[in-house]
Amino acid sequence: MSIALLDVVQTYFEVSNGQGMTRLAECFCEDATVRDENQTHQGLAAIVEWQFAARQAYSYVAAPLQSWQDGEALVVIARLTGNFPGSPVDLQHHFAFDGGRIKLLEIGS
Repeated sequence: MSIALLDVVQTYFEVSNGQGMTRLAECFCEDATVRDENQTHQGLAAIVEWQFAARQAYSYVAAPLQSWQDGEALVVIARLTGNFPGSPVDLQHHFAFDGGRIKLLEIGS
């Protein structure tokens, strides 16, 4: 299923799926925060390290299934399928934005 996403969110999922890690800086504010798997990654350098480590540890694809607005935030449900324990899994991605870039991303079930 294909859903319409903001360009910055579409780019994030493309990068998450291994398409041009250098484009990650296009997605996030310099001081952005990502919370994933009970860990917090603060700042663009830490977010790049987080994404690189995830791509090194596992092969996976994140496919957005649905999205909706939650106040000023955007929630996207994406199915992650890959070589990790529990695959496939549907995860909620909560995005908050500042100046057209991602300021906060929280990923959970």
